[in-house]
Amino acid sequence: MARPDGIYSHVIAGLKIGLPLVALAMLSTMFMLSSQREPATSVPFADALSGTETARQQVGAPYYAGTTDRGDILTMTARTARPEAEGVIRADQLEARLRLQSGGEILLDSAEATVRDDERKAHLQGGVRIESSQGYVVTTDAMISGLDSVEAETLGPVRGEGPLGTLEAGKMRIQPTEDGGDVQMLFTGGVKLVYRPRSEEKAAQ
Repeated sequence: MARPDGIYSHVIAGLKIGLPLVALAMLSTMFMLSSQREPATSVPFADALSGTETARQQVGAPYYAGTTDRGDILTMTARTARPEAEGVIRADQLEARLRLQSGGEILLDSAEATVRDDERKAHLQGGVRIESSQGYVVTTDAMISGLDSVEAETLGPVRGEGPLGTLEAGKMRIQPTEDGGDVQMLFTGGVKLVYRPRSEEKAAQ
């Protein structure tokens, strides 16, 4: 998917000044994804488990679809899901897709996930992969993601790569901008960027 022209202009302007400013521009506006439907209220996979006979029974290939408070569409699938306590569901091989009204997407994959209704959050662990429709892929060990809002935060270091190069950071957070119109990924905690010029990328191909 092509990136918005605004991001390209920021990068080009930064290149004229120097690579350090390119890094700052990328980290502040790396993913600007624009964004009302009725927010999600049910616990993901709760409907699939509602007919189980025992508290430990699991279901295969559950599916969930809902919307955030901004109107963005959230879908979740898993290999299996099972209740662990009231309002708590454990899922294996979770795949989540957040589709924004602008057409942009953020994909989340994790080996395990615990969905908690009282927090309206999903705790992803066992290795998490975050992919942006703009060509960036970031990995981390664990993160917490909102169920009815565009909000997520890793619990430790992240590593990633994309069209501008590779990066490492102590933490990453996904959140709307202050005006609420866009979604951005913010990297903090000792950010290291290895810039890869587009000319080198084309030569490697």
